[in-house]
Amino acid sequence: MQKSVPLDLRGMQVFRGLLDLEEQKRMVAALRDVVREVPLFHPMTPSGKRMSVRMTSAGRFGWITDAKGYRYSPTHPEGQTWPEIPEIVLKVWLEVSGATRAPESCLINFYDAEAKMGLHQDRDEQDFSQPVVSISLGDEALFRVGNETRGGKTESLWLSSGDVVVMGGASRLLYHGIDRVKPGSSSLLPKGGRINVTLRVVT
Repeated sequence: MQKSVPLDLRGMQVFRGLLDLEEQKRMVAALRDVVREVPLFHPMTPSGKRMSVRMTSAGRFGWITDAKGYRYSPTHPEGQTWPEIPEIVLKVWLEVSGATRAPESCLINFYDAEAKMGLHQDRDEQDFSQPVVSISLGDEALFRVGNETRGGKTESLWLSSGDVVVMGGASRLLYHGIDRVKPGSSSLLPKGGRINVTLRVVT
């Protein structure tokens, strides 16, 4: 892991290529172990719309959504408790977060060629003084960042495999999302696609 001077994207820190190829491969292998225990699923929004990403989690809590709303849960929708956060993922948090607490949740989102994530805030956590750390693996994705309220000017940046974004301080509650994925832009995942790993303090 080679830490460099990060780019600034509206206060977010973007560490380009923080993970080299071998580290990326080891992280994908560790995440596959998680998925074998708690399979990826398509979340349903409270309005009944199926999200285009598939997800699962590790740690004390996972994030879920259904007719009851958006929330953190100690169990997978099928009832399993979430496995521990892989050590290789925790090392990234320790390297870049500057946080005073350990992460309690590791969200694992898988984007296929058609998946995207609309602009949203991460507001389901209780302690906004702690950052969100986001790791990109696989195909490139167009990351868009807005403001603390909906609307207004946004900025976009292509994230590549091995890039890490830290959303903390004044940028912690900025709206952000993924507009699209660029298929075939990485050979990390044999069948293509993008994995996004986000680490958070929940309580």
